[in-house]
Amino acid sequence: MKLAVINFSGNVGKSTIARHLLAPRIPRCQVVAVESINADDAEPMKVKGSQFAELQEYLQTVSNVVVDVGASNVEELLDLMRRYDGSHADFDGYIVPTVPARKQQQDTAATLAELARIGVPAERVRLVFNQITHDAPIEQVFGTLLAYCRSSGQAQVRLDARLHMNEVYARVRGAAQSLKEIAGDPTDFKHLIAQASSTAEKIELARQLATQRLARGVLPELDACFEALDLQALVFQWPGGSPEAQAAA
Repeated sequence: MKLAVINFSGNVGKSTIARHLLAPRIPRCQVVAVESINADDAEPMKVKGSQFAELQEYLQTVSNVVVDVGASNVEELLDLMRRYDGSHADFDGYIVPTVPARKQQQDTAATLAELARIGVPAERVRLVFNQITHDAPIEQVFGTLLAYCRSSGQAQVRLDARLHMNEVYARVRGAAQSLKEIAGDPTDFKHLIAQASSTAEKIELARQLATQRLARGVLPELDACFEALDLQALVFQWPGGSPEAQAAA
């Protein structure tokens, strides 16, 4: 499965969704960051938007990859896709994160319009409603964007593909491990804290314990969001779809 995480807007959680929602739930999946001013140094592979030819070639060699497109490179990348006719079909799907702020909703609508313009059908596009507060009705918070989606038909909307605000995402920014890996770490931090010889060491271990607890707490929501996206359906819907992706699925 080959996915692009994309939005014209920054600060919508693209890297979080690539690294903590998608990649850990797709077997043997690599994350590739198309560099932006917010690119994360923890990513294992980076390319610039202008290196689309190399990225296109790379996509032919792998079965499972998530490409995190930095906001400052989206316009250039989409322009290159227009030049390389049919290259948009190299991705099985496009994941478009969005957040409640009105500007980001407008940018999300612009992203959906541009994807449609280069030939991406609505059934290949998935929205992720991100950074929601727990008391906010999603239909009201994202009313502007949902109205646009209904009128344009440019994306399949699954309201259960949602993630709430959680401090754990800030805690793990730049970390080498995914939240799934952090949650599954067997380290007995409480034992280590009891054995630590300095207050500074105890505080650091306590911080790691708190992060692990937050990671374990957020995993069910990440699992539910991933399931709501129904990404396996993407592999079999694309005309002339990738045999490699179907085999991997």
